[in-house]
Amino acid sequence: MNTRGIRKVAFVVASAMTAWLLVGLAGTAVAAKDELPEVSSDGLHLIKGSTVRIAYAKPGATLNQYNKVIILDCYVDFVKDWQRDFNMNEVGLSGRVSDKDAEKIKKSLGEEFNKVFTEQLTKKGYQVVEEAGPDVLLLRPALLNVDVTAPDIATSSRSRTWVQSAGGMTLFLEMYDSTSSTLLARVIDPQADRSAFAQQANRMTNRAAADRILRDWADLLAEHLGEIKTESAGN
Repeated sequence: MNTRGIRKVAFVVASAMTAWLLVGLAGTAVAAKDELPEVSSDGLHLIKGSTVRIAYAKPGATLNQYNKVIILDCYVDFVKDWQRDFNMNEVGLSGRVSDKDAEKIKKSLGEEFNKVFTEQLTKKGYQVVEEAGPDVLLLRPALLNVDVTAPDIATSSRSRTWVQSAGGMTLFLEMYDSTSSTLLARVIDPQADRSAFAQQANRMTNRAAADRILRDWADLLAEHLGEIKTESAGN
């Protein structure tokens, strides 16, 4: 299956799980694990003691055969009413986030996700490809509940904004077998930027904060894929 075919499959999957459902599932990440269902509606089982907030996996599924990954375009959505709430606190029109600004931020963050994950997984020995195959794991990512404390947008003001945190976001990541489109695992993990000192908010610091979180997630994925391979080889 080529990239076009893979993206068609991904579109069908995405249609079955709409944006509002994604946000709803991500919202459950704040709940205690003992409040979550042991088995999801699509048959995945809850993994207890995982390093991410929520993890589900298909019973009996293994990832030891995958040494390549396909990364679909990352879906991005803000925390509810983020744009409205931010603009309500702005004095004057120049510092407000327009719809065009919001879409630009989402596009940039989605592209940054794919860039960082490609770089980090490649460093860990996983080839990022576009063709499906028996050794290829397909990743369908989304960044939800994105909260940017001080977005860097074009304004006429020369004022500077200092923040303790650049914001936060929740990773919603599903893993599929690329040839059968079988859903193997799902993780949901909220993370926030935390700094010991206040820092100036601008395009560079916002991107650096996002990259730190994205690298941690990518490294965590590579680490667990590696652990599964090692355990499998030792059995």
